[in-house]
Amino acid sequence: MLGTVQKVGEVLELFTRENPEWGVSEVAKALGIPKSSAHALLSTLAQIGLLKRGREGRYRLGWRILTLSQVLLSTCSWRQEARKAMEELVARFGETTHLAVLECGRVVYVEKLEGTRAVRVVNTGVGMELPAHCSAVGKVLLASRPWEEVVKIMARQGMPAFTPNTITTLDELFTELEAVRERGYAYDIEEAIPELCCVAAPIRDHTGEVIAAMSLSVPFYRFQQMKEEYRKAILEATRTVSERLGYMEEGVWTRSKWRS
Repeated sequence: MLGTVQKVGEVLELFTRENPEWGVSEVAKALGIPKSSAHALLSTLAQIGLLKRGREGRYRLGWRILTLSQVLLSTCSWRQEARKAMEELVARFGETTHLAVLECGRVVYVEKLEGTRAVRVVNTGVGMELPAHCSAVGKVLLASRPWEEVVKIMARQGMPAFTPNTITTLDELFTELEAVRERGYAYDIEEAIPELCCVAAPIRDHTGEVIAAMSLSVPFYRFQQMKEEYRKAILEATRTVSERLGYMEEGVWTRSKWRS
């Protein structure tokens, strides 16, 4: 049973924006399983609505996934609390705000409020994923995890360079995450997208666990002019949300216990 569930997860992971449609033989080859097993998995997932079989026998994601995603988003209380703070940030600065979590080692955006100023951030949106090493929200989320886990994530997913400023080595990442843990926030200075900067801070629940990260995304030229104001604003916003969730601030992460 556990093996079957794992295979179902592997099947669903195959469906991406770049590869939204798969045939039985392709799935069998990608997962290294017999065609009969691939056919059984795909047909069963189609029966329950997680996949949809087209006329040519190829499969795409089913609409049932959209229903489940809406249930998840609408029942996440901390997301609703965070949205209030995000709305205040957009009203104050006119810049785009993001809310993200760490899922399977990748940043998943669970909320985005577009800014009212000219520049739009086009490669993010609710449900979209990005590698964690290249963004401010990603650094905050990685810094909340044990270093050993971070190493495994990077080994599995790699550290591709998106711009000349992207961190691409474990040593650089360790130094950066130590700084994030010490100061309680993270920057992205043109590391994911040229001419775009971000500042992010953690949202904690009543136990102190980092459950999400919130950021402000600002064009480079505006960010340099108001960097300190943006930093203070995102820290105030995430602190307010965390307190609403029952968190009592006791200090920042402990560096000495992070890596043995």
